[in-house]
Amino acid sequence: MLYLGHQGSIWWLIYKAQEEKPTYSEGLHWFNIAALLANAFFITMHLFQTGIWYDGLAQDVLEVSAQWSVIVLLFMVLIMENQRRGMFLGKKIGFVSNAAVSIRKYHGYYFAWATIYTFWYHPMVGTQGHLMGFLYMFLLLLQGSLFFTRMHLNPKWTIFLEATVVVHAMLVALAAGHNWPMFLFGFLGVFVVTQMYGLPISQKMRWLIWVAFTGVFIGVYSYKGWDTWHEIFFVSGTLWACAILFSGLILLIQPKNTISEEG
Repeated sequence: MLYLGHQGSIWWLIYKAQEEKPTYSEGLHWFNIAALLANAFFITMHLFQTGIWYDGLAQDVLEVSAQWSVIVLLFMVLIMENQRRGMFLGKKIGFVSNAAVSIRKYHGYYFAWATIYTFWYHPMVGTQGHLMGFLYMFLLLLQGSLFFTRMHLNPKWTIFLEATVVVHAMLVALAAGHNWPMFLFGFLGVFVVTQMYGLPISQKMRWLIWVAFTGVFIGVYSYKGWDTWHEIFFVSGTLWACAILFSGLILLIQPKNTISEEG
């Protein structure tokens, strides 16, 4: 019931905000303040719920549903940002930009579900993986409370949110004894190929980032062994492939006039 209350309250605030059609502002609208208060309240309730009953939604739903809710969120961001920063080395994919029209209009509802669902999936305990995970969830909940503000669109802030998953994924993999280089270089690969081209930095700085990425990659796999170096494409390749395939699916069902109206 607490999860449903959290989910329903944020969805209702998004709906009311879209109904008002406000301009993007430097300050907070009433619905931003309400969303921040709602999130703070339900975060506190989840902490109490963990202390009393411990279990989150994990007892009732599949683990893969929580994992893929965030994966879908990440590749939807790639689709929406394609028009601004491109998909590969600053190069845009035209049909992906067209597909982003519908996603941009309704993404708030999905993003709110993905973050709140994942938040309530896990108990609020103090393990290293959980602490980093909840920190990341808090950042996403904050972003989800700032709709129709300029901060919500700030490229430095949004790329910071995207890139934070690198640290989270690596720490969780380390704590679980999983293959951390795959997650580290997989998500870093998305950053150097796609995300950093949305930052206002010089081409020289981009080359320096590429050199640093390549150097660390060579160092780690020289120690780990080169027989599994291709694993770095499992994470990044999944996100890029899903973004492109999902864009194609959206175009099949998106009304033709939606694209022309946006243009």
